[in-house]
Amino acid sequence: MIGGSGFYKLGLLSKAQEIRKATPYGLPSAGLMVGEVEGVEIAFLPRHGQKHELPPHRVPYRANIWALYSLGVRRILAFSAMGGLRPDYEIGDLVLPDQFIDWTKGRPSTFFEGPKVVHTSLADPFCPELREILGKTAEELGFRIHKRGTVLVFEGPRFSTRAESRLYREVFGADLLSMTLVPEVVLARELGMCYATVAVVTDLDVWGAEPVEHERVTQVMEESLPKLVELLRRALPRISAERSCPCKGKENSC
Repeated sequence: MIGGSGFYKLGLLSKAQEIRKATPYGLPSAGLMVGEVEGVEIAFLPRHGQKHELPPHRVPYRANIWALYSLGVRRILAFSAMGGLRPDYEIGDLVLPDQFIDWTKGRPSTFFEGPKVVHTSLADPFCPELREILGKTAEELGFRIHKRGTVLVFEGPRFSTRAESRLYREVFGADLLSMTLVPEVVLARELGMCYATVAVVTDLDVWGAEPVEHERVTQVMEESLPKLVELLRRALPRISAERSCPCKGKENSC
């Protein structure tokens, strides 16, 4: 599980212990907290560090995914604050993205930089099994959930200009904005890992009534944590031990 440190603070994990993993790509954002949720063993990693000290363009994405993979993780549930670009999105809504557009600039986005070269198919970048479980569980809990959405991922850490926001909505047809989805999802697929993300609509970008403020984004995400924790508690036991999705393909080795 990849998300904010608030998950751990809410007591989501039981029997928790920290594991520090060195990787060929440096240290991950923080130590991995390994424990149980509803009897399911998970590893939790705060994407931006324990104190949210890492901005989006400085997150060690390759180290994070490699550390999880080397620990034996084969499924990733990610949680992220995202800006909404659709009029039917409300602040606090949950979205299960099914596509993305990569608008980042210079982030290392592959484990295979030679001499071994791998061209990974990302036609359908998110795990259908995980998305289905998360969607059904959210509906049963009565949460406002949108089961599809295209995420435009941009560099950050700044927010969009009004011209950029209009471009993303009217030309690209994007539904959500993220600063961290790529290369996280790409790296996971390169190693044959399942990946699904639950996006929380924390703002309406600059096409809304007011410009985005970081403090408000943080507040909405914190207010959504109990809902996300309940979603996890219900969804995790429903995930089968065996994977029958196409995500795993052939696990590549670096």
